[in-house]
Amino acid sequence: MSTAFRAMFSLLTPNESSFQKVEDVPPYVQQATPFFVGLIFLELAVGVLKTGTTVVTISDGLTSISAGMISRLPSVLMRGCELTAYMYVWDRFHLVELPWDSAWTWWLTFLGVDFCYYWLHRFAHEVAILWAAHQVHHSSEYYNLTTALRQSLTQQFTSWIFYLPMALALPPSVFAVHIQLNLLYQFWIHTELIRDLGPLEWVFNTPKHHRVHHGRNHYCIDKNYGGILIIWDRLFGTFAEETDKVVYGLVFPIKTFEILYVQFHYYSYLWRKSKTYKAISNKLSTFIKGPSWKPGKSRLGDHVDNPKCNAKTTGGISTKLGGTKGNGPRKDPLKVTGKEVPHDPSWPLPLQVYVVIHFLLVLQIYHDLFENKMMLSQLTILGMTNYILLTLTALGFIIDQRPTAAVLEMLRCVVMVTLQKYGYMKPLMPLLAVPTEAFVSLSLLYWAVQSFLQLLSIKRKTN
Repeated sequence: MSTAFRAMFSLLTPNESSFQKVEDVPPYVQQATPFFVGLIFLELAVGVLKTGTTVVTISDGLTSISAGMISRLPSVLMRGCELTAYMYVWDRFHLVELPWDSAWTWWLTFLGVDFCYYWLHRFAHEVAILWAAHQVHHSSEYYNLTTALRQSLTQQFTSWIFYLPMALALPPSVFAVHIQLNLLYQFWIHTELIRDLGPLEWVFNTPKHHRVHHGRNHYCIDKNYGGILIIWDRLFGTFAEETDKVVYGLVFPIKTFEILYVQFHYYSYLWRKSKTYKAISNKLSTFIKGPSWKPGKSRLGDHVDNPKCNAKTTGGISTKLGGTKGNGPRKDPLKVTGKEVPHDPSWPLPLQVYVVIHFLLVLQIYHDLFENKMMLSQLTILGMTNYILLTLTALGFIIDQRPTAAVLEMLRCVVMVTLQKYGYMKPLMPLLAVPTEAFVSLSLLYWAVQSFLQLLSIKRKTN
């Protein structure tokens, strides 16, 4: 427990975290899961005591956790892309073999992973097709520990490229440790409750620095890319101090909690943008140059189209094309004033309770999937994965209060009843087996009635 907790702050020593084989490296990220949950609830409690309000909303918090769940689904079927590619290059092309049990190798890998992460992170903001993946992490208009879990499904399929130079000399087992420690460290810096850490701010990435990175204020855009260390930003001119109140999220907020849209909307936007140009060079530049790029502008474009003129706003809504953190065709840019209110639609308390309960039920299936993946058939894994995606999508529809939510949720409940019948869905606790079965059945009945009433209403309007 001590090791798992200290791993979250990259406080492990070389002696206790050096291993000869990759297979011996502990799953530090998985071991830290209880601390993720504990710190989220601690932040929630401290936030209420300190500010009198909750730092997490149900709609945004569940969307962030759902994004984190989706981002890990590929690991059910394969080893992580970063480690797989690293081991491939190491096995065939490494030039020297530094000793795995040397403290010098450990520290060199620590610096190497953090340096490569800086450039991976910077390119994810400066190349549009990479930003399409990374924008998921920036899509929340809140800044709390659940935001750290809002990860991209697709970013892992390109991030491995940036670590390959290390594989020419540094053993995979040491890399496997530090790629996890670097990720874990970045969890706790997603909070507004820690304001300033004094001299540590000079060297380390802290909540204060990372708040700037998540801001859509003009001074925040494309700043503070560091993972554990902030020295790379200071060296390469991408550092910015926190000054004005940070307004979080994308320059043009997407204002939805539908998880697949959160993950993939920017890809479709880039495709539509590229189709507006006739020249092939411009079409290609849409994907490989900066998100703010337009014909006639520099590689990274500029922020001319970003919100900046005086106007009242309740969410920074704008409809002007462009912006490094933009997401679609826009016009009439608005100023980021610091008084913006995050998107938080009101929805009935009973519906909130319903969504939370069903989220906990799918979380149990998600946990069972990872616990038993070695014993499950590929077909079963595929079925459970699709059900998880279906559930997270349907819950997002309910939060967004979409007209099609009733029909989608009714179909999901049919699948859920089937899974329950064949033993793929377990209650949160054995004592809750009967209540869970009754709740699932009532859920199906309720949404069936809602769907029927909705169809009846549509038919009446048509007549």
